Amino acid sequence: MTRTRMLLSAACAALLATGAQADENANMVIDGTEMKIRADAPAHMENVDEIMSGWVFRSVETQALQLDDFDNPAFVFVDQAIDLWDKVDGSEGKACSSCHEDVEDFAGLRTKLPRVDDGQLVSMENLVNECRTERMGAEPWKWSGGQMTAMTALIGLQSRGMPVDVAIDGDAAPFWEKGKELYYTRVGQLDMSCSNCHEDNYGVMIRADHLSQGQINGFPTYRLKNAKLNSTHGRFKGCMKNIRAEPFKEGGDEFKALELYLASRGSGLAVETPSVRN
Repeated sequence: MTRTRMLLSAACAALLATGAQADENANMVIDGTEMKIRADAPAHMENVDEIMSGWVFRSVETQALQLDDFDNPAFVFVDQAIDLWDKVDGSEGKACSSCHEDVEDFAGLRTKLPRVDDGQLVSMENLVNECRTERMGAEPWKWSGGQMTAMTALIGLQSRGMPVDVAIDGDAAPFWEKGKELYYTRVGQLDMSCSNCHEDNYGVMIRADHLSQGQINGFPTYRLKNAKLNSTHGRFKGCMKNIRAEPFKEGGDEFKALELYLASRGSGLAVETPSVRN
């Protein structure tokens, strides 16, 4: 058993020993640590009084599934990523662990992404593939492929409970503005924008489910609907298809800008990776 695997097992044992619960303010408490899922809304969320994790809008059963690492089905994929972490791949004969001694060193990274590097907006998937192609001499993983979502879940897990805090000023400002524009632009045959559902109508039933605020602090997320981990851009793509719009490319400039804007809307929410949603 790897050291990371032992750490995860210890965390799970502690979780069961102390119990995971939701307090009266709907904040998550895991292993004695309160994971804030409500906060005052950022100034740019004019029509929202407070921000709420998608966890709040789920059924009690689904909430409980996320809170127990033994029952959370996303941890099957996290375990796969632990194996990938030590797997040698590519022409340089390296694994992730060849350069990065412990995945725990990435604690806090998830809270800052997307971010601007050398003038380009990058997401975690970009960072993973840069390591694979530039340092390992390996083929890049597909943006929403199983290996990528497993690895981003493992890396994101290291930031669980930490508040989302992306930069939106300086070099990031034009990307943020682009993301905001996309969020409010009506597209598709249904002539809808992201805001029509997730700002104007959150909490309203749509078919057999509640609309959430569309927060992304739990991605990649395990969806009961398709029984796998889903990337942020994969969810964007699904939403665009639902409103009969032509989706932007996963990993493209549009979705990365939208990801930055949505992350900023959830500023202060705790990272929940890997979350469970419908």
